Amino acid sequence: MKNILFAVLLVLMFCASANIFACTNYLVTKGASADGSTMISYAADSHIRYGELYWRPAGEWQKGDMITLYDRGTAQPLGQIPQPQYTYQVIGFMNEHQVAIGETTFGGRSELMDSLAIVDYGSLMFLALQRSSSAREAIKVMFELVTEYGYASSGESFSIADKNEVWIMEMISKGCETVWDKKQKKFVNKNKGAVWVAIRIPDGYVSAHANHSRITSFKLSDGKTSISSDEIDKIFNPDVEIVYSADVISFAKAKGYFSGNDSDFSFSQAYAPIDYGAARFCELRVWAMFNEINDDMQQYWKHACGNDLTIRMPLYIKPNRKLTPQDLFAFKRNYLQGTELDMSKDAGAEPFGNPYRWRPLTWENDSTTYLNERVTVTQQTGFSFIAQMRSWLPDAIGGVFWFGVDDAGSCVYVPFYCGITKTPEKWSEGYGDILTYKDDAAFWVFNRVAHFKYLFYDRVMVDIKEHQTKLENQFADYQAAIDKAALELYEKDPQLAKEFLTDYSCSMADYVVEYWNELGNFLLVKYLDGNVKHEIDGEFIRNPWGYPKSPMFPGYSQEWKRIVVQETDDKFKMR
Repeated sequence: MKNILFAVLLVLMFCASANIFACTNYLVTKGASADGSTMISYAADSHIRYGELYWRPAGEWQKGDMITLYDRGTAQPLGQIPQPQYTYQVIGFMNEHQVAIGETTFGGRSELMDSLAIVDYGSLMFLALQRSSSAREAIKVMFELVTEYGYASSGESFSIADKNEVWIMEMISKGCETVWDKKQKKFVNKNKGAVWVAIRIPDGYVSAHANHSRITSFKLSDGKTSISSDEIDKIFNPDVEIVYSADVISFAKAKGYFSGNDSDFSFSQAYAPIDYGAARFCELRVWAMFNEINDDMQQYWKHACGNDLTIRMPLYIKPNRKLTPQDLFAFKRNYLQGTELDMSKDAGAEPFGNPYRWRPLTWENDSTTYLNERVTVTQQTGFSFIAQMRSWLPDAIGGVFWFGVDDAGSCVYVPFYCGITKTPEKWSEGYGDILTYKDDAAFWVFNRVAHFKYLFYDRVMVDIKEHQTKLENQFADYQAAIDKAALELYEKDPQLAKEFLTDYSCSMADYVVEYWNELGNFLLVKYLDGNVKHEIDGEFIRNPWGYPKSPMFPGYSQEWKRIVVQETDDKFKMR
């Protein structure tokens, strides 16, 4: 009985953090993509995150210029640090050099939070993007920032990529043990900084992470392919594939998280031991993506469901086909289709096969705790992206930030080139917020359609999918022509090419908002009051006198009817 209660407590503790920190990242190397691009993805899943396209112009700074850092989860000011001489332009989470960063929070050991640190995970991402021209430089910058100013977040997995390489980096702070500093005349943290590991994903492979630490054992420093932070400048050696903080093992031993031979050390097991919740709510999402592209994943099914924690899935796998951005769009929309846990098939899907479950993540019945599946596609996504980096094009053209707002299941991923000089107003930061409705803001337009979808999912989603696919395929078909035109302009005048790409990206973004608003109006008319009106190619059918043709009354599925009869016996039986 004690073991059962302990297991339930672990699940509940995990759920508390999973409700707040819930994201999913995919990482694709050049050799694993269809066109030789690198790609990473990110879904900002949060009940308070507003879907907007961030924009940071390039800047030149004077000595003494400071930047204020804010906590990503609360907007609380954390402190200020000096600006460098120059910062790069950033759109969303990609900079002008095709460096992109995503993240998922794994939490880890709560006692390792640093209350005196001022660089949280969000600040760390944006600062690295503004200061780095490669993935390797981003890792070095992130290390230097947390060493100097401390790390103000719990455990985090980062996807870090440029046009040539893809890395996963996992980091957790070292707690807060204060001592009085006579020189500074204040208390300081003697453990300031973080322990971390960064691994380059081998070319031809893909990886993923979803709110649980995935780096287990790794090759220790040999000074060539694997180095510690004591040799951080060697990170620019292309042979280096693993970098880690010098004290990542010794600190774990000092805290009692690990004992044994250094060669047996596992970052995940030391700093974020896996439990049922971590497997079921997190590893299952990684499994779902891996299972789409690898024929050997069934062996990890029990582990992903939380029923076998003695094994771990590999950090990266070789896909059975080359991947496109459109493949990653589809992976973002996974709800365990084709498995025994398909969210559209159980009683929780209600009459219309809805693969969404409203929070909280766990619920009780007769003093027993149950769970709702935590799958990749989820209603509380603020925004998501697929960052595509292409080495054979100038940076301004090569980087494409495919960006969608709200629920990935019904969003449209719009291409924003990383060289553009502004963002479209209806997608821009500050145009509405999570508590301020604006009827033409991209986030709110997509939310209105999504909420109608939740009412009659198996009917409405058919229409949404048709238009979603049409638009996303259209953008994919345009890409080669847009690239070619931009490249011709770039060879004559790079600024003119950037203006062309800005016009294209902003025009397409505005077009999508208008299109989706009209789609929402169409869906409301078509499915009003649970009926289905007759239409052909978007035109509703009228009789010869202009009156609407009588609608269809599809009612409920046979499965749902059987459930009603089972629960009510002959209460509704006609006599």
